[in-house]
Amino acid sequence: MSVFRFSLLSQSGQARHGIASTAHGAFSTPAFMPVGTQGTVKGVLPEQLQALGAEIILSNTYHLYLRPGTEVIERLGGLHRFMHWDGPILTDSGGFQVFSLAKLRKMTEEGVRFQSHIDGSTHLLSPEKSIQVQASLGSDILMPLDECPPGTASWQEVSRSLDLTVRWLERCIRTPRQDHQALFGIIQGGMFEDLRLQSLEKTAAFDLPGYALGGFSVGEEKATMRQVMQAIAPHLPADRPRYLMGVGIPEDILFGINLGIDLFDCVFPTRAGRNGVLFNWNGRLHIRRSQYRFDERPVDENCTCYTCRNFSLAYLRHLDKAREINASVLCTIHNLHFYQDVMKASRNAIQEGTWEQFYLRWMTHWATPREELQSCR
Repeated sequence: MSVFRFSLLSQSGQARHGIASTAHGAFSTPAFMPVGTQGTVKGVLPEQLQALGAEIILSNTYHLYLRPGTEVIERLGGLHRFMHWDGPILTDSGGFQVFSLAKLRKMTEEGVRFQSHIDGSTHLLSPEKSIQVQASLGSDILMPLDECPPGTASWQEVSRSLDLTVRWLERCIRTPRQDHQALFGIIQGGMFEDLRLQSLEKTAAFDLPGYALGGFSVGEEKATMRQVMQAIAPHLPADRPRYLMGVGIPEDILFGINLGIDLFDCVFPTRAGRNGVLFNWNGRLHIRRSQYRFDERPVDENCTCYTCRNFSLAYLRHLDKAREINASVLCTIHNLHFYQDVMKASRNAIQEGTWEQFYLRWMTHWATPREELQSCR
């Protein structure tokens, strides 16, 4: 039986503050999970992640299965020990990467047969195989194999996909896993509210310890995404954690929190950092622009991260232009610190009963057009 537990501590409007307990420690919600795709969060060490405030991270089944392989990770003591991270880990099923990265994939009732993007080798990712790999990794929260149709898929296509996802979920549930591991369910249904509700009803019937909203940010219009999220979020089981998969722009995270979402992940802050894009409470700035050549200010004068305490915008721009690896490191440190700062501020506002004011202030502020967003708070 899984040791996973979730408790709600406070609520302000629909926004929720809670705590989830796992075999590898607890994490507060709302929480943002930095993404360690291949067993590492690009640009930062595990100790730095903890110092930045991250309590739970995400790692990727598809990539770790293909390289270095589960035999290596299992022999070396599991994913926590392998990557020197002693906190909670959520692993995804690998399905999204199969559909987005793999070549010559063919989907059947059995699963998805695909060619590796690394060496062209052929593999079958079935619901059972996905859970077996995640069990070998030893992660705390597991995700079932699902099909994520594109945002442009028709009602008929999404309906067929939804039914397949439910059948795959049943097979995932029947597949043995480690005692400490919690398997969440995934709500699909594309951009069709009736199918989303149908998926929720069928998935919630399995009485799982948590539920995720999948299939967002896959090519649909933002207004459509938000409309569907608003329709489905209030119907999610109130006593279980709610996870919005792969949506990670700051304003979208706040929108999700306002609907009662508890858990988020995205590669956006780390990928943006590697490409010279930095976030602060005023929005984002692009360090490669010439206006920062002589700028002695930090990214955010109110930020306490290592980058802002020690380095100027001019220096960060220089490192980026010179293609120095420390440009990515320092920008990533700041972006992840900012994301954790947003989560901490959100939790505080919920606890204090001031969430509505907090939410309206920052959603309005970030929606205001600017030529370039600078540091202030």
